[in-house]
This record gives sequence, structure tokens and C-alpha cells, in this order.
Amino acid sequence: MRVQCVICDTIEKIDSYCLQAKRLRNRRLNTYMCQTCHDRIGENTKKRLATGQFKFNRERKKEKHLS
Repeated sequence: MRVQCVICDTIEKIDSYCLQAKRLRNRRLNTYMCQTCHDRIGENTKKRLATGQFKFNRERKKEKHLS
């Protein structure tokens, strides 16, 4: 299956039977991002978190059985 990165527009080929390809086929809102773009965004996010001025709005789930 041929896929195109939404950020850098590079075209890559992934296995047609992998889970990611199935998700892209069945859920049209899911988009593909190449590994280089994914790594770059991850590094930039870690840098912003290290400054202390960036607020990460991810909900932290608390497990009831550990309380």
C-alpha cells in the first residue's frame, strides 16, 4: 500500500496487511506520518516540556485499584 506523509508529502510503501494499513483504509480520518517527521515532532515536544513553560494537556488516568 502506498501512503503519503501529511507533513512532508513523501510517498512510502507499507505492508498492505499490517494493522496501520487497515486503520488507514477503514478510518478515513486517520492520517499517515513518516517516521522521520514523527521522531522530529517527538524531539521538539520533549524540548518544550523541558523548558517548563509548555503545558502538556494529556489527561493522566488514575487506576482505582492502586489507590
